[in-house]
Amino acid sequence: MAPHTAQIDTPAGSTVVARGIVKRFGDLTAVDGIDLEVEQGTCVAVLGPNGAGKTTTIEMLEGIKQPDAGEIVILGRTWQRDARAIRERIGVQLQETEFQDKLKVYEILRLFNSFYAADADLNGIIDTIGLEDKRDSFVKTLSGGQKQRLSIGCALLHGPEILFLDEPTTGLDPQARRRVWEVVERFKTEGGTVLMTTHYMEEAERLADLVVIVDKGRVITRGSPAEIIASLGAESLVRFSLIDEDVRVLAEEELLAMEGVTAVRYEGADIVLSVERTQAVIASLFSIVESRRLGLEDLRTHRPTLEDVFVSLTGRHLRDG
Repeated sequence: MAPHTAQIDTPAGSTVVARGIVKRFGDLTAVDGIDLEVEQGTCVAVLGPNGAGKTTTIEMLEGIKQPDAGEIVILGRTWQRDARAIRERIGVQLQETEFQDKLKVYEILRLFNSFYAADADLNGIIDTIGLEDKRDSFVKTLSGGQKQRLSIGCALLHGPEILFLDEPTTGLDPQARRRVWEVVERFKTEGGTVLMTTHYMEEAERLADLVVIVDKGRVITRGSPAEIIASLGAESLVRFSLIDEDVRVLAEEELLAMEGVTAVRYEGADIVLSVERTQAVIASLFSIVESRRLGLEDLRTHRPTLEDVFVSLTGRHLRDG
């Protein structure tokens, strides 16, 4: 009997649509009503700390887990009706992929390629993932970053339209991370769509057209990296501590009264100010601490990041457990 291949109506240009998806494990609701839409040719990053529900979300989209509620549509089709048709058009890189150590890079790709009907250009894939000089090297000699790129290469063998990446650079050093980014960017420039999870805010800022920040199984904000950062309403963040004093001797109301301060956050031994006029705020701050005979310590400023937005919304850092 031929498989059912009827297309389902989704927003024009959308390749992945999730509506109100829920996943429970006993009494734990790991994903709690997430909505997601991925447009063709874009990269969407689901960003959040460990345990936020990122991996469970992407595993439902990949068809590895079934949602307890909600609807998932991939390329106009559903997993319940058209699983085979979907699998032929997506590539999946899992968070951890184990390869046979005694096989060479080319042999691994040839093995994975045998699972598909059409033959891929294996040398072209090796070039895409930047492992030309490792073509005939045994897997056991590869670094962690090279193994991650090989994993992505296996996901690209059948020419997928969508690439799913689950924390593709976790545990890699900065140089290895950038090499993985280059592979993802190349796939995207060739018209591919990417849906990835990460807890590295710099990765999301570099790769994503749309960032969806999740915490405790729910979406807390979404938008382009620039839009989300702009939502802080700050030109910069001013962070400082006090010498031999609890920072709370400076009351939130007192700090908000300074012209140019839009928000105040107490973070351990530090105060973090969201400010619109950096130099004016710093001048006012010096005036206040001098009049109060307080000692200012470790004063520094930086431009807002996605990490800062997450902390302002949740009070926790992205890499907190």
